[in-house]
Amino acid sequence: MRKHIVAGNWKMNNNHSETHQLLSDLKQQTKSSNAEVMVAPTYVNLQYAVSELGGTDIEVIAQNMHFADNGAYTGEVSANMLNSIGVKTVILGHSERRAYFNETDESLAKKVDQTLANGLRSIFCFGEELADRKAGNQEAVVESQIKNALFHLEASAWQHIVLAYEPVWAIGTGETATPEQAQDMHAFIRKTLRDKYGDEVAENTTILYGGSVKPNNAKEIFGKPDVDGGLIGGASLKAEDFFAIVNAF
Repeated sequence: MRKHIVAGNWKMNNNHSETHQLLSDLKQQTKSSNAEVMVAPTYVNLQYAVSELGGTDIEVIAQNMHFADNGAYTGEVSANMLNSIGVKTVILGHSERRAYFNETDESLAKKVDQTLANGLRSIFCFGEELADRKAGNQEAVVESQIKNALFHLEASAWQHIVLAYEPVWAIGTGETATPEQAQDMHAFIRKTLRDKYGDEVAENTTILYGGSVKPNNAKEIFGKPDVDGGLIGGASLKAEDFFAIVNAF
């Protein structure tokens, strides 16, 4: 049985005092769903968040990591470093990392390998741009991103992989993705997994939706059979809104 997950990606937001306030607000919220809840603060507040949320059922995760064990990579953070402070899950391949920092399928494949070597779980992001969607190439683009970065893995590795579909064209563009469009793509993703790995991997892999989930649309989106949760951006910066999404299951 695959897991329901709602993960809040705080991106480059919240200084230390703002992080303290948001963590305090989160601890006051009540979860009435069976979804796993995760938040991804900035690196400078990561260890503090791990400490503050210790003893709660909110997992602290990282927004990114490097593909090397260590070395002369100024400004980077390794899987081992995350492990050492109690972080066990990391977001990889977010559309902003791909767009602004030139991350490729090849470099992301190496990052995924590093997470597995260090006992971490990956939330692996992918999705098509507006031009791809308008040209009708969305399935080909998504299939390529998944295959290039993940299809070298053994079936057993997939218990440590969560997928997150981001329709980049529906984030900050004025375009809107419907719950039906989300379901159609999630079903295609699951079929892609089934064709490669069989029913067990396909049915047990959690696939999150990352296209501007809000309190007012979460229930309809999460009601789709192949949507197993959300990777939440802006709405995760307000505890009340975030938990309204969590409780939409």
